[in-house]
Amino acid sequence: MTILHLLIIALIQGVTEFLPISSSGHLILVPNLTGLQDQGRVIDVAAHLGTLAAVVLFFWTDVRIGLAGIPRMLTGRIDTPGSKLAFLLVLATIPVILAGLVLELTGLSDTLRSTAVIGWTMLGFGVVLYWADQKGSTEKVDSDWSVKDAIQMGLWQAVALIPGTSRSGITITAGRFLGYSRHDAAKLSMLMSIPTIFASGALLTGEVIQTADAAAARDGGIVAGMSFLSALVALSLMMRLLRSTSFTPYVIYRMILGGILLVIAYQ
Repeated sequence: MTILHLLIIALIQGVTEFLPISSSGHLILVPNLTGLQDQGRVIDVAAHLGTLAAVVLFFWTDVRIGLAGIPRMLTGRIDTPGSKLAFLLVLATIPVILAGLVLELTGLSDTLRSTAVIGWTMLGFGVVLYWADQKGSTEKVDSDWSVKDAIQMGLWQAVALIPGTSRSGITITAGRFLGYSRHDAAKLSMLMSIPTIFASGALLTGEVIQTADAAAARDGGIVAGMSFLSALVALSLMMRLLRSTSFTPYVIYRMILGGILLVIAYQ
């Protein structure tokens, strides 16, 4: 792969992973619309590792608390902020892991990778995000996260396995429906991404190790580094803007892109 191709993949993954506009949908569209070769699983995993490092660094204070709480959680003691956070993140991740296994085993994951599917999900879930953002209350903050809320947000997250839905978009939507402020809904969504991205990468590690060679490892390293930098910038800007703006700009983007994709798909 050329450096330009790697740069395109890294920037798309880094910028769109945490914005509510679907990174997977954009990555699928690159070969579909440009004729470039599909980047393959090695590059996908590398790009996700880069964005994983970015979100861990950005929310390191919360991540450190959650990591410190894992030993207590494993012994069944959910009595500290750290053990509670770790437990709730595990609960929220289970639905997407189970749904992902079902899609892989049935082959439906490949069937859903079409321009038409991405167009419809861009439009449909964009409307749902707008509705939740405008109608949702703001009485909850991230420290109010409960077992019930974690399970509900986890179930919504599983829907994001349909390309074009957006993992961050659908979990932020769920958070807004549950009454979390824009900033705190986004924060919970980002924290939920850590075990989810880690789990998806772990599921593909065996395949990547078997197929990777020196060139693929080099390309993967380049993509991981560039994805990390672009994701860190995008995440910083979004979290800062959410203190004063709504999700409407992202909804408008989804509407425009979804409409264009449907025109392309049905021509």
